[in-house]
Amino acid sequence: MYKITPYSFFQAKKLNVDIKPSYKTGKKIDVYKNGRYITSIGDINYLDYPTYIKKYGLRYAMNRRRLYKLRNYKTGSVKNTPAFYSYNILW
Repeated sequence: MYKITPYSFFQAKKLNVDIKPSYKTGKKIDVYKNGRYITSIGDINYLDYPTYIKKYGLRYAMNRRRLYKLRNYKTGSVKNTPAFYSYNILW
């Protein structure tokens, strides 16, 4: 099971949502708003920004974040979608 980082909790708070570890196979986080399930985000097989920081350091993580945001800026801006929450909570 994925251990949610303080960074992700902080990002979720800015979006006014709650996050919990996902019980869905292959997902990292479940997103809830007002106690109601919204979506599951993050493939367990891929790293995210906080994990890159821990594993490879801040400089490398910032480059990976920049590349992720370049690839996903269109889908990451459509509110209340899994891509939106991944874009804003994990990255």
